Amino acid sequence: MKDTFSSSTASQAAAHGDLMVPSEGSFTRPRRYVQAHPLQAEFIIDNETGRAAPVGNAALSTTVPRDLWDLLHEQTPGKDQHILEGSQATEDFRATDVSRAFDVLRTRLRQTVKQNGWVNIGVAAPTAGCGTTFTAANLAASLARVPSSRTVLMDFNMRDPNIASALDMDPNAAGSLRDFLAGDVAISDYILRASSTLAVGLGAAPLADAAEILQDPDTAISLAEMRAALRPDIVLYDLPPLLTFDDTAAFLPQLDGILLVSDGTRTMAKHLAECERVLADQVPLLGVILNRARASSIERY
Repeated sequence: MKDTFSSSTASQAAAHGDLMVPSEGSFTRPRRYVQAHPLQAEFIIDNETGRAAPVGNAALSTTVPRDLWDLLHEQTPGKDQHILEGSQATEDFRATDVSRAFDVLRTRLRQTVKQNGWVNIGVAAPTAGCGTTFTAANLAASLARVPSSRTVLMDFNMRDPNIASALDMDPNAAGSLRDFLAGDVAISDYILRASSTLAVGLGAAPLADAAEILQDPDTAISLAEMRAALRPDIVLYDLPPLLTFDDTAAFLPQLDGILLVSDGTRTMAKHLAECERVLADQVPLLGVILNRARASSIERY
């Protein structure tokens, strides 16, 4: 959770020897810090409603959390990738059928989430190697091209994080995913802004206890606070294979919908049927994306 502190509050905290508190201005704090020092906060965020509530006799200046989007640290993706604007690779990719297909998917997804009031969308595959990260990164880039929109892309394939590689970004430039989800790292110290409309949460190293992290109540709280503070239109979660680990199944209650990536060279009908069984009564299956389809099967216009 991030809370806003007034200058007078900061001065009082500094008097108690807290060297982390700046001398003036507003700033953000990890949720665990607020729990340990509740009287220093000007207000705290209600995890159920996303609204701010006063602490003690503190004056409440707003009924919603402060918008932290502009406070995120910026990191420009590498120019050799084709995901975001600013490189020849991007211009070449935008002229392809694949890029246009992602734009069609983007528009349909935006219409669906707006109609239903959804935000959290997972991207998963039955098995490894189907192109989930490729799909999530390209879909996020397409969403981010919509002016005045906000998209957050989270690398939740904790066993094999690859979003940083896809975007050519440094995952070690921010706090760790584990600490952020636990509430020990502030939102603005973990989430990086890749562009004016795209923010990313990166994974730096594999986590063997991924399923346990995703089922931890602290994870749900931290993600709810992130959404309240950043106010994204869509949060995309790059998830691990649905049939290989229990990570994605454990995270389904946090999702509003899921996109399933099917590999035209390896995914079998029984894999898709099993995925539908796992998803049944858990989360809506928004569609199946066919990756690596044979060129002869693609209709041209």
